[in-house]
Amino acid sequence: MSSLKRVLLVVNPHSRRGLRRREVALRAFAAANVEVQEVITSHPGHAREVLKAGDAGWDAVFVLGGDGAVMEVVSAMAHSGTPIGVLPGGTGNLVAGVLGIPLGTRRAVERLLEGERCTFDLGQLPDGRYFTFAAGVGVDVAMVEKTPFGSKRALGMLSYALTATRAALVHEPVHVKIDVDGKMVEANAILAMVANAGAILGRRFSVGPDVKPDDGELDLCVFMPERRRDVFGLILRLLRKDFRPHARMTFARGRRFRITTEPSVSVQADGDIVGRTPIEISVAPGAAVFLRPRP
Repeated sequence: MSSLKRVLLVVNPHSRRGLRRREVALRAFAAANVEVQEVITSHPGHAREVLKAGDAGWDAVFVLGGDGAVMEVVSAMAHSGTPIGVLPGGTGNLVAGVLGIPLGTRRAVERLLEGERCTFDLGQLPDGRYFTFAAGVGVDVAMVEKTPFGSKRALGMLSYALTATRAALVHEPVHVKIDVDGKMVEANAILAMVANAGAILGRRFSVGPDVKPDDGELDLCVFMPERRRDVFGLILRLLRKDFRPHARMTFARGRRFRITTEPSVSVQADGDIVGRTPIEISVAPGAAVFLRPRP
């Protein structure tokens, strides 16, 4: 029997599957005798407005949408102690993957209602917003900006992977300087990300060594291929989780990061463009509580 009796469900109708899976989610909550207050967002920031103005009487807040919708809910609920349940409805569903949440909506609701709470660190941006997975510059920005909407609808995460691979093969390296707790990392990189969690694609792929969302720190992951064959070599290393010292990648761990580039470039966080360089990012230890399935 679930201890959750009253929840808020935030639905992003513009996500890949959010509106289509709404009825499935509502039926699953009803079957578990859980009272649901539903909000279908109508504009960016709508979820944050509702959550900040809410009566705080919910046992949990569920979000049905992609990583951008999760980021908005997480930013509103940070430090509140109220658990967040992520129902995958987007293209990447990176946060759901980190938490081990099933892609099927009914199953996800059932597993989370009977699940356990876990405390995660968050990355914090200069404007006060938070991210759960990662923020960065380079090909991940191209992936967000250039993946066609129709391709996302049809192929899901594969569409992002294809766009990112194409971008990596043609992308001009960006000269980055990253201050990590007072120590400087400088490189000509096609991707530099500050990651809070490392595993994606069902934990078959990792962006860095031992990247954990509950260790009180964030991880800098920088990739610097010089030729096309280097790109494929790095992809193989990430698939194998081979993070031995290598000239084309570098890693650093810390609590505060300042990223500068020449020239200034866009920055993405959890699939949303959040500004341009220079940008400062810091860790907010233990700022979010998520629901995840029990082992």
